[in-house]
Amino acid sequence: MSGGIRAAPALAEKLRKLGLHRPDDLVLHLPLRYEDETRCFTVAEAPWGEPVQVEARVVDVAVQFRPRRQLVARVRDEAGDELTLRFLNFYGSQTKQLEGARDNARPLRLFGEVRSGFLGPEMVHPRYRVVDAEAPLPDALTPVYPTTAGVSQTALRKLIGIALAEADLGELFAPLDPAWLSHHGMAGFADAVHYLHHPPPGAPLGALQSREHAAWRRIKFDEALAQQLSLRRAFLARRERGSPRLAASGAGETLGRQLLARLPFALTGAQQRVVAEIEHDLAQPHPMQRLLQGDVGSGKTIVAALAACRAIEAGWQAAFMAPTEILAEQHYLKLKAWLEPLGVRVAWLSGSLKAAAKRAMQAEAAAGAQLVVGTHALIQEAVDFAKLGLAIVDEQHRFGVQQRLALRKKGGDAASGAIPHQLMMSATPIPRTLAMSYYADLDVSVLDELPPGRTPVKTKLIGDARRDQVIAAVQAAVAEGRQAYWVCPLIEESEKLQLQTALETHAVLSEELEGLRVGLVHGRLKADEKVATMAAFAAGEIDVLVATTVIEVGVDVPNASLMVIEHAERFGLSQLHQLRGRVGRGAHESVCVLLYAGPLSQTARERLKIIFENTDGFEIARQDLHLRGPGEFVGSRQSGVPLLRYADLEADADLVELAHGMAERLLCDNPAGVARHLERWLGSREELLKA
Repeated sequence: MSGGIRAAPALAEKLRKLGLHRPDDLVLHLPLRYEDETRCFTVAEAPWGEPVQVEARVVDVAVQFRPRRQLVARVRDEAGDELTLRFLNFYGSQTKQLEGARDNARPLRLFGEVRSGFLGPEMVHPRYRVVDAEAPLPDALTPVYPTTAGVSQTALRKLIGIALAEADLGELFAPLDPAWLSHHGMAGFADAVHYLHHPPPGAPLGALQSREHAAWRRIKFDEALAQQLSLRRAFLARRERGSPRLAASGAGETLGRQLLARLPFALTGAQQRVVAEIEHDLAQPHPMQRLLQGDVGSGKTIVAALAACRAIEAGWQAAFMAPTEILAEQHYLKLKAWLEPLGVRVAWLSGSLKAAAKRAMQAEAAAGAQLVVGTHALIQEAVDFAKLGLAIVDEQHRFGVQQRLALRKKGGDAASGAIPHQLMMSATPIPRTLAMSYYADLDVSVLDELPPGRTPVKTKLIGDARRDQVIAAVQAAVAEGRQAYWVCPLIEESEKLQLQTALETHAVLSEELEGLRVGLVHGRLKADEKVATMAAFAAGEIDVLVATTVIEVGVDVPNASLMVIEHAERFGLSQLHQLRGRVGRGAHESVCVLLYAGPLSQTARERLKIIFENTDGFEIARQDLHLRGPGEFVGSRQSGVPLLRYADLEADADLVELAHGMAERLLCDNPAGVARHLERWLGSREELLKA
């Protein structure tokens, strides 16, 4: 159904705030819950503590002033039992309305919870309406819709009723015949929509409220299918664009082989598999759009370096963007050490560079520096690449959709519409159902094998009352020649507070760890100070490094075997797992101490239990998804993906799987049905995926 909603301009504007732009949006604006006004109870029969409807006549109305101003009415049902109505906030018109009902002996239909009051059973702020004697009861449960200020339930019900009467609710796909629907526990689309907006008397409220009814299963399947179709269509549309073929030259030893020959380690089987997948993509004439997932320490950087080698060898530039200066600089130093001996020019670009140095680096990028590493500075307007063929984005979930796309737009060939290949990396493993639903427009590679030599990290939960024992453990570790991190609490409300906490922690530990060299690194330090501090720690010139979460990713000091995370209960699971991954990088047994302060909330207790019991990042991510839900888990990625409103990725995994499997077949067999389904569910919102 095309066109806008027929409503007054002021109401239409408020409807837009609810995401209601078209009649189809109204059809799919489904109730949050239901109220049963299909039957009336007497006062004696009405169950207490749950919403019920009672019919009675007003016998007395009065405004009382003690203990506070309130409107009180007494009503009596046909059996002669009385009920007190109490309104703590009311208008004069309500008093007149109730007095009129009393004087005209017209019954009221009251909806609310009956509870014990001073004068017997009462309802506080019931919804009520004056009715004619023997007025018929509704023939369906009353839907209660999500709404906003200025849009009443009555207005929404009227508009939705009109939309339902005029909508084309026909089936759009041949596979969805009655036998198929029955097999998968679903209703037909038209039946599902009508049932959910107007459930009949006696409908199973439990199944409706929990969204387990066959009508809800159909809606959730259709929603998941719309998302899968949309993401897959975006994927195929990108495939139609051109990209440079970054194939091996075939002449002599490749740059990648030269790099591997110089490394002090061999690639794991998982790394070899993923490198082959990436090199296959880079050799194609359409853009690679690949997400590389790997747990902490799985060796994503060398995989990215080999991808960059392939681009450089083919005569193109590569760019490597990371979200923080410390992480970007770690990558720069590592890539420079690997590649410059092979004759590759590696440039560094960050926002903290002085103006002259920044201009020089920008000039190098424009002149054709083969690999440019940096932060968000890479996507500034002043930065141009001579011939960018590969864009690598580390910790991609920390960048918004537009930021990632801005880097890709820096390269390619504007005249032909060709764009660079893109490799996105994440050390936050994504559970399968989430990847299927939110990353269906990407190819996904997984590094599911840790390099040899990584020692398992022991995790200990210790209350802050035993802080002295933790201090002693730090002293013992340093006495054995090891180093330690001490991570300050995360204070999301204020960066200034977090900085102050870091400074205070550094001062306190400098006293408590007398004789040890205690360093400090945080986000407000100048870039050269951060680099100098991290270099001193890596060189063994600092025993204990007090840090904020700037060390969360990318920092690699094999001699650091102890990490203390203070106020661990304030951190998310992903951050705790990332921080813990900073130790266990050498041959020594490593320990991560989660120092917590009680009393713990239920959520904090669950988080600490999960991180204590698990070392597998994918299992941690799965449980994190269960705790937080997909929207929060995905973070900035969601700003470019139609979110699921009704389907639940865990509870409805079978429906997501079904939709995922059907999407590509429908795109080939029924493009007209696909277009109508996407119009029904997404409308203009599908444009979010076109970037």
